[in-house]
Amino acid sequence: MDGNQSSKKITRVGDDASASSTEAGTFVASAESKAQAKNLRIMAAIAFVAAIGSEIWAIMLLQKPPVSTTWLIVLVVADLIFAVAGSLLWQKANRFDPASERDKVRFFIQNQLGLILAILAFLPLVILIFTNKNLSGKQKGLVGSIAVIALIIASVVGIDFNPPSQEQYAEQTKQVQDLMGGVNHVYWTKSGKSYHLYQDCSYINSERTNEIFEGTVAQARELKNITDLCNRCESKRVKEKGAEGQ
Repeated sequence: MDGNQSSKKITRVGDDASASSTEAGTFVASAESKAQAKNLRIMAAIAFVAAIGSEIWAIMLLQKPPVSTTWLIVLVVADLIFAVAGSLLWQKANRFDPASERDKVRFFIQNQLGLILAILAFLPLVILIFTNKNLSGKQKGLVGSIAVIALIIASVVGIDFNPPSQEQYAEQTKQVQDLMGGVNHVYWTKSGKSYHLYQDCSYINSERTNEIFEGTVAQARELKNITDLCNRCESKRVKEKGAEGQ
């Protein structure tokens, strides 16, 4: 690996002392990763509280005729912004400190909390809008439609379709270490979908790439949510190992 060089700028992410590790086949998040996850979850919690607060404000507004359509729409939009922000922050936190698949309930709640809170932040409001006697039919149609669309958007964003887990991190790290003689070291780009074993891989050494990042498998997932090993790098390394064994 040392003989493969790239003409691109190489940026090291973190250091070995701060990197997460695998012990006895189990992924262990580093203290730094846990601290980053905690900060992100605090910010996510604030955003979720603000989303629920916007919903409560809108519900209170519905109880006092005449109801302002403009203010209702503003509060629904604010609810959506806070809910989406909270979900994205929470999902990023989970990548820094993933749950274990062994605890099914906790694993589901931790990874799908954005969906749960999106439903809580919009469904009661949607129901009250369509059943409220203080709104005209026209208001219900306009505001109700916007609220339903907001519910759908927040729910879709809140779903983590590929939730991280300690087991997944351990398995992916082991795959790289098995290929590279125990070394947990990969390369990736800002817009890439895979991490690479070689910094001169043609997939990341193209005219579109100005900077290549290097770090551990977990760091590639933490920072860019990259989950796949480059097939070209894997095939190349398998062939090298075969030649070494001859």
